[in-house]
Formats: sequence, C-alpha cells, structure tokens
Amino acid sequence: MGNWCDYKVTTDEKIYPLLLKPVIKDYLWGGTRLIDEYGFETDKNPAAEGWMLSCHKDGTNIVVNGEYKGKSLDEVLKNWYGDYSLPILIKLIDAKDRLSVQVHPDNEYALKNEGEPGKTEMWYIVDCEPGAELIYGFTKEVSKDEFAERINKNTLDAVMNYVPVKKGDVFFIKSGTLHAIGKGILIAEIQQNSNTTYRVSDYGRLGADGKPRELHVKKALDVTETRPSTIPYGNIGEIEKHSFGIKRHLAKCEYFDVTYYDLSGKVDLTSNDCFSSLLVIEGKIDIEYNNGTVSAGKGDSLFIPKGLKVTVSGTAKIILSEF
Repeated sequence: MGNWCDYKVTTDEKIYPLLLKPVIKDYLWGGTRLIDEYGFETDKNPAAEGWMLSCHKDGTNIVVNGEYKGKSLDEVLKNWYGDYSLPILIKLIDAKDRLSVQVHPDNEYALKNEGEPGKTEMWYIVDCEPGAELIYGFTKEVSKDEFAERINKNTLDAVMNYVPVKKGDVFFIKSGTLHAIGKGILIAEIQQNSNTTYRVSDYGRLGADGKPRELHVKKALDVTETRPSTIPYGNIGEIEKHSFGIKRHLAKCEYFDVTYYDLSGKVDLTSNDCFSSLLVIEGKIDIEYNNGTVSAGKGDSLFIPKGLKVTVSGTAKIILSEF
C-alpha cells in the first residue's frame, strides 16, 4: 500500500491513538444527520460531509485527546514522523439530496493537471432510505463521442447504471468510474487523499451564488472509463465469525485495506506493518494501548500509529482502514 508504511517515529515521544474532530463541509445537497444523530458540533447547515481522517489542504482534523489536544493532525504526524504524505482521506457523507454525476482522475492525470493525487475510493452504505439508489458506471459500452453527445443532449440517463442500495452494501470506485450518490443515503467513504472531482451533470442546480455549478466536461471526457465496470458490488465481502463478533473484509487496493467489525467483545487490532484508522458507526468502544485507554462512541474517528499495541473492546460497529 505504497511507501507510507515505511515511515518510522523520528522522536523519542510516546505515540498514542489520536481521537479526531471531524472537518465539516456544508455542500448544498447535504442534510443534518451528522449533527442530529452523530452529535457533530458545527455552525454549518447543512452538514453534508464529515472529514473523519484528513490532512488535506482543504481541511485537516484537530486532535481532541492526550498531549497533542488542540493540535492539527498534520502537525502531530510531522512531529512524529518527519516528512510524510498521508495517503487516504475518510469521510462520512449525508446525502439528503443526490450528488452530481461525476468522475475522478487517476494519479497521472491528476498530478499533471491538478497538482494532487487522483482518487480511487470505496463506499460502505451506513444507512439509506427505502428505494434509495446510486449511479455506478454504465449499463453498456459507449464511445467517447457518444458520451460527449449524451452529456450535451442531457440523455446520459439512458446508459448510466442505476443501482438500488441497502444498508451494508459496498462499492469500490476505481478512478475513471462515472458515479453519483443518490438522495437519502449515508455513506462511509475511504478514498485517496484528493479533493479533485469532475462534474458531468448537476441537474441544473444553482450554487450559493445563484449560478449553475461549474461542470468539467472536457476533463471528464479525458478520464472516464466508458465500459461497464466488472468489479463486484453490493452485498460483498467474506464474513468471518469470531469470539469477538463478526469480521467482514470490504475492499483492498494499493492505497487502503478496509474491514468491517460487528464487535461484541475484545479484539487485538495491532498492526506492525501499517497505520490504521478506526471509525465508529454505532455503539461504544475502549481502545487499550501501552500507556492507557481511549474511549470512543458513534461518529468518533481515531488514527492508530503503526506498531502500537492496541486492543479494542465493546459493543459496536466499526470500520478499520489500514494504509
């Protein structure tokens, strides 16, 4: 999963799990579930996204526990590891309304044109309204010319793959995949550390300035894979039953490895190879480590340093992302 795992502590300070304050984004399609159900404190309304693990220039988390309370996550990691590049960004997304039809570039295109990495991502459906659906690629192969013509004539609906969703579904969205989150869906998203999105259609919506939001058709035509995806999605992931509860592997790629735990006991989550993130979807947990315990509840997010001995106990649903 890249060279991030090669970083070693460059100070003599004691490392510990970092409990993080989310960065809130108030995009116009968002709702209030992150405030009402997860207790996020913000003056923004709507609260469309909570960036749960981020060192991106557009928003970095603040540490809320331990010696580094009040410091930014990127400041702490730089102090611990020196020069570094956090490879992923984790979000909770509350789509009260549907998101734009969009695509993300790969690394080569994004670094050349945007000055940051591309974006491959995965979605875990935390919750959804009855009848909710999303867009995942195409139903058939189309040429670039047909793709451009359908964008121009507003007939993309005829070839986009609309997928009904249910709680617990998983989608792996490789860079270049056309996609859109539908209305009434709450998602945990694990992605590359990038904020580059090319909108293909936004249904004629107006932004905060009263003008239609910008589209990025030329760039989208450059990067979109116009054949149907062959990657499995939906109710996927091998399920294992253990004494501590249920473990379900969700996705793995060169950037992240993601596992879901339905916990009802205690599990050792120590990783000597990579760093990790814990995102609590439901319930409460205690994270025991060398020098103490950190407690976390629904909507909490923690960064776990590589090599730190960690056991997690409680009754909860959590997402472990290793990178």
